[in-house]
Amino acid sequence: MKLSEALRAIEGGVISKNVDLEQEVRGGGSADLMSDVLASIQPDAVLLTGLCNPQVVRTAQMSDVAAIVFVRGKKPPEETIQMADKEGIPLITSPLGMFELSGRLFLAGLPSLERPITLD
Repeated sequence: MKLSEALRAIEGGVISKNVDLEQEVRGGGSADLMSDVLASIQPDAVLLTGLCNPQVVRTAQMSDVAAIVFVRGKKPPEETIQMADKEGIPLITSPLGMFELSGRLFLAGLPSLERPITLD
């Protein structure tokens, strides 16, 4: 799915500069704990999160996340935006909550890229 298609599905707005809306994303994942992102989100995913600090960008970079979507209309501080622009990670905001965003993207054809965690 192209990033532009995902934007339409989630009523998203682009925060970053110089975003390639033709960029392909392979799937999605949702997390507010960055340790969960590192443990389970696969490369080229759209990450849905409520966290807006620079650590989100660092984690996305280490996990090869394709784009970050901030839920519930959140907007990150300038430091986070600048870091994402430098790393080439698109930042998007949506007025919707994480649950609805996940559902909309899934219904639009974007699969989950979260690895299952084994329970003991």
